Amino acid sequence: MDVFGSFALVLAFVCAVYAFGGGIAAIVTRHPLLIKSSRQAGMATCCLIFLATLSLEYLFFSDNFSIAYVVSHSNRDLSTFYKIAALWSGQEGSLLFWSFLLAVYVFSVLLTYRNKNGELMPYVGVVMAGVQIFFLTLNNFVASPFKVLASPGADGVMHYVARADGNGLTPLLQYPEMVIHPPNLYSGYTGFTIPFAFALGALLARYPGEKWIHLTRKWTMIAWMFQSMGILLGAHWAYAVLGWGGYWGWDPVENASFLPWLTGTAFLHSVMMQEKRGMMKVWNVWLVFCTFLLCILGTFLTRSGVVSSVHAFAQSSIGTWFVSFIALIIAVCLGAYLKNRDYLKSENQLDSIISRESSFLFNNLVLLVSCIAILSGTLFPVFSEWITGDRISVGAPFFNKVNIPTGLLLLFLTGVGPLLAWRKTSTESLKRNFGWPLGIGVAAGAIAFAFGFRQFYSWVCLVLCVSVASTVLLEFYRGAKVIRSRSGASFMASAVDLTMRNTRRYGG
Repeated sequence: MDVFGSFALVLAFVCAVYAFGGGIAAIVTRHPLLIKSSRQAGMATCCLIFLATLSLEYLFFSDNFSIAYVVSHSNRDLSTFYKIAALWSGQEGSLLFWSFLLAVYVFSVLLTYRNKNGELMPYVGVVMAGVQIFFLTLNNFVASPFKVLASPGADGVMHYVARADGNGLTPLLQYPEMVIHPPNLYSGYTGFTIPFAFALGALLARYPGEKWIHLTRKWTMIAWMFQSMGILLGAHWAYAVLGWGGYWGWDPVENASFLPWLTGTAFLHSVMMQEKRGMMKVWNVWLVFCTFLLCILGTFLTRSGVVSSVHAFAQSSIGTWFVSFIALIIAVCLGAYLKNRDYLKSENQLDSIISRESSFLFNNLVLLVSCIAILSGTLFPVFSEWITGDRISVGAPFFNKVNIPTGLLLLFLTGVGPLLAWRKTSTESLKRNFGWPLGIGVAAGAIAFAFGFRQFYSWVCLVLCVSVASTVLLEFYRGAKVIRSRSGASFMASAVDLTMRNTRRYGG
C-alpha cells in the first residue's frame, strides 16, 4: 500500500499540473473541451488524494512498521480511535491530511459549479489547482508520509527493514479532542482557499462583484465555523491537559489560528456593504487575500520552528517552502489588484459618520488593529533576533493590553450597529433606540458594583454584554410585534417568521 499511496500522490501532482496548465489554456482560448478537461483533471486530483490518504490510514491499521511515519506515530497497542488521529499527528501526515481536506473542498466546488458561472470557474479552477500543486509538491518531494525504513547493509547497499513495533503516539496527544480539534482547525484553514480562489478569480476575470460575493459567502461561512470550532476545542484541550498554559496563553500557534479568524470575521461583515451599497470592494478583496495568507503563515509558524510553541512541530527546513509560497501569493495578489483596481471602484460614498456603513468600517478597522497587534507580538521575537541577535519574547500582558480595549470596542459596535440606519442615522433615533439597552446595562453594572464586582475592564464588559443582549432582545421584540399586528399570529410564530424573513440579521 505504500507504493500505491506514493503512486497516487505522484499521479495527483501530474493531474493538478494539467488542471493548472489546461485551465490557463482554457481561459485564453475559451475552448469548451479544454474547460471540461481541466475541470475533470481537478476532480481526478482530488480522487487520487483521497486514495493516498486512505492508503496511509490502512498502513496504520495494518501495523505496517516498514513505513517511517507509521513507526514514529503508532504501535500495536494504540487504539483504533487514536490510529485515526495518528494520520495528522506528525509533519508528513498532517500535510497529507491538509491536501485531503483541500481536495474535499475543491471537489465540492468543481462538482457544484460544473455547469454554472462559466466565465468565472476556469479562473477559480486555476487558483485552486495552483494551491494544490504547492501542497502536493510537499507531499511528494519534501515530506512524503510513505518513506520506507532503510539501513545500510554490510555490502554498503541500502536495505529496506521493518520494525517489530512502533514508537507509539505521544502521550500528550492521546486525548479525545486529538480526533476532533485538528480536523476542525485544518478544515478552517483549507476552507479559506475557496473564497480566496473566487476573489482572485473574479478580480482576474473582472467578474461582477456582487455575484462572486454571493457565490463565496457559504464557503466562507463553512470555513469560518470550522475555524471557530477548532479554536474553541483547542482552548478546551489546552485547559484540560496540564502543561499547555491554560485555555488561552497567547502562544504563537494559538495566535496563528486566531489571525485568519479575525480577518475572516471582518470579511463576513463587510461583504454586506458591497451587496447593499456597492462599497468597500477593495476592503473585501484584500480581506480575503489576507485571510488566506494568514492561513499559510499560520501553517508556516507551526511547522518551521521559527517561533517557540508547545503546539508546534519540530524545527524543519520546510519553512523555506512556505516563505516562498507566501511571497508568490503576495506577488500574484498585488499584481492582479494593480492591473484591475479600476474594477473595484466604489459605487457610493460614506454619507454620515453615524450610519450602518460607518459601523462596518469601524468594525473592520478594530478587527484589523487587533490582527496587526497580535501578528506583531507573535513575530517580534523573530524580528528582534534578526536585527539584534537576541530573541526578545512578548508575553501575555502585551496582548491583553491591546486586545481587551479593542474587544470591548467590538462589543460596543455589536450593540450599536444593528440600530443604525443605512446612509444616515439621526442622533435622536440613536438615543431612542439605544437608550433603554444602555440603561439596562448600566443598571446591571450598578448592581454588580454594589456586590463588589469592581475590576474596571470586567465591569465595562458586563455593562456592554447586558446592553448588547438587551439590544438583540428589543430588536426581536419590535420586529415580531410588527409582524404579529399585521398577521394576527402568536408572538412566537411571529418571531420565527421574522427570523426566516431576514436570516442574516436575526438568524446569524
